[in-house]
Amino acid sequence: MEKLMVTGGRPLRGTVQISGAKNSAIALIPAALLSETTIRLDNLPVLSDVAIYSDLLQELGATVQWNQDQMIIDPSQLRSKPMPNGNVKKLRASYYLMGALLGRFGEATIGMPGGCNFEPRPIDQHIKGFEALGARVSTEHGSLHIKARQLVGAKIYLDVVSVGATINIMLAASRARGVTLIENAAKEPEIIDVATLLNAMGANIKGAGTESIRIEGVDALHGCRHSIIPDRIQAGTYMIAAAATHGDVVVDNVIPKHLEAITAKLQELGVTIHEMDESIRVIGRPDYQSVDVKALVYPGFATDLQSPMCSLLTQTTGTSILTDYVYSNRFKHVPELLRMGAKIKVEGRSAVIEGGTLAAAKVKATDLRAGAALVIAGLTVQSGVTEITGVEYIDRGYDHLVSNLSALGAEVWRKND
Repeated sequence: MEKLMVTGGRPLRGTVQISGAKNSAIALIPAALLSETTIRLDNLPVLSDVAIYSDLLQELGATVQWNQDQMIIDPSQLRSKPMPNGNVKKLRASYYLMGALLGRFGEATIGMPGGCNFEPRPIDQHIKGFEALGARVSTEHGSLHIKARQLVGAKIYLDVVSVGATINIMLAASRARGVTLIENAAKEPEIIDVATLLNAMGANIKGAGTESIRIEGVDALHGCRHSIIPDRIQAGTYMIAAAATHGDVVVDNVIPKHLEAITAKLQELGVTIHEMDESIRVIGRPDYQSVDVKALVYPGFATDLQSPMCSLLTQTTGTSILTDYVYSNRFKHVPELLRMGAKIKVEGRSAVIEGGTLAAAKVKATDLRAGAALVIAGLTVQSGVTEITGVEYIDRGYDHLVSNLSALGAEVWRKND
């Protein structure tokens, strides 16, 4: 069993380079399947989820060359193939294969996706979109069977704001006949990133980043080269870690506008923030006042930063309330923080956090962002070593974590038992 070992009590200082966005990469890679010729993706994060997607594409007949932060995808020999089991079960974002294969071949058979299991996340809005475009959707033996003689553009209103459904419908609609209008669409930067790639491939998409996206379908898409946007969640995690350790860190290769919500909340805590064109400097202070945080859909405070923020709020004076309006039960990190001496009480969608100090303990990451929360918690401990298992979850979203933290002065290492 692999563990992540963290000795805390050291302020983080220096500069950290942010990788390409994980939540973009896992949508851009399947989007490449809509092309008839080669796609090149730059600034790709080196993550286990990306590796799984590379394997999935090759199972479908695509040629994939992956070298660190670059991936070259040749989908010219792609074939329609049922994928009920195997790697699709390891990856939540494997559902993007539904929209991509439906757009390319008019059919897809995909097993129900896996990934982090912090709360059931239905895909009913994805199915609603596919059916509106003219597809028939059925479930057999745990797999979704989606088929359409001809995808036809339609007006689709999403009952809930969903990043996954917005992107999946964009993928399928880009090769549909006629115009598709997605209303109540998600606005995340990653959606703009996917639309930018699709437009470079020859699609006609307008309004990405707003609540209304218009897609005029085209007959074919072609290859191009695209650079992935920086990972705002990874950047926000390092910003929180800098504040939690009372450090001084420059978070480089970011788009500051994507980080406005976390920047504002850190400033409310008392953290000093300096914004540059493509970097943000975070300067901590010895003490912080409690604040209330509400995780919302973008441009609100990101739910993916809720867990790391929970660890920071244990370091404040007073009582904070952290409420997640995106997921109702995303608090699996709380029992592990309690093992470290945190004073947290979960009440429905909210966690009531009383500030104090944490102690080293043996804890387990139960999902990706919970793992990040435990790393930050370990960095705040003044003596002892925090042992974190479930490292495979952390590897799904944070590449070069140990080397990055070590370069900032942290004492962090991996250990195999």
